Amino acid sequence: MVYVCNENNFKKTEKMKQFSFIILSALLLSLGATANDSEDAKTVYKVETDKSKVLWVGKKVTGQHNGTLNLEKSEVWVEGNDVVHANIEMDMTSIVVEDLTNPQWNKKLVDHLKSDDFFSSEKFPKANFVTTGFKPNAEGNDSDTEFIVTGDLTIKGITNEISFPVSVEISDNQLTAKGKTTLDRTRWDVKYGSGSFFKGLGDNMIYDDFEIEFDLVATTEMVN
Repeated sequence: MVYVCNENNFKKTEKMKQFSFIILSALLLSLGATANDSEDAKTVYKVETDKSKVLWVGKKVTGQHNGTLNLEKSEVWVEGNDVVHANIEMDMTSIVVEDLTNPQWNKKLVDHLKSDDFFSSEKFPKANFVTTGFKPNAEGNDSDTEFIVTGDLTIKGITNEISFPVSVEISDNQLTAKGKTTLDRTRWDVKYGSGSFFKGLGDNMIYDDFEIEFDLVATTEMVN
C-alpha cells in the first residue's frame, strides 16, 4: 500500500505535532510548579497557649518576685529544617504573681504591676515579639537546635530590638522552644523605683533588669 501525503494529511499531522507539544509543555510546567511549591512550602506551628508558658522574675534590694504571663495567638514558621520566623503575643492583663501566698498582698502587687507605674495593662493589653533573624549559636552544643534569635519586642507601644539564645526541637508535627533573657525594663519606659532615674530610694529601689523565660509548645499545619 502506498501512502499519499496530500495537503489535508499534512495539515492534520502538523496539528497533531503542535497539540502533542502543547500537552508536553503543560505537563513539564506543571511538574516544575509542583516541585517549586514543594521546595517553597513552609510549615506554620501554632503555639498551644494552654501548654506554653512565660515566666518572669523581678528583683529589688530586699528580695524578688516571680510569676507568669499568658500567651495569646502565636506562631512559629519553619522552612525545611530551619526556623525562619516567629510571632509571639503576650497578654499583659494576665500577670500572675506566684511567690506571695497572702491573697491581699498578692492582689496589691498584681494591680500595681498592671498600673501605669509599670506595664499599663489597660492601655496596652498586649506585648509582642516578632523575630527578624535566627542564626546558629556558636557557643551552643548543637548547631541544629541551638540558635541566637533577634527580634523586635514591643511593650507599652515601645519597640526595641533584643537578641538571646533559644533551643528549638522539631519532632513530627510538634515544635518545642525554650529561651531565657534579661531585659532592662527602663527601655520600655518602666521606670518606677529605678535607681537610674530616682535618687534616695534606699531599700525601696527596684533593679532595672528583669528576667523572662519562655517554654513554647506548638503544633503544625502546612502552607505554601
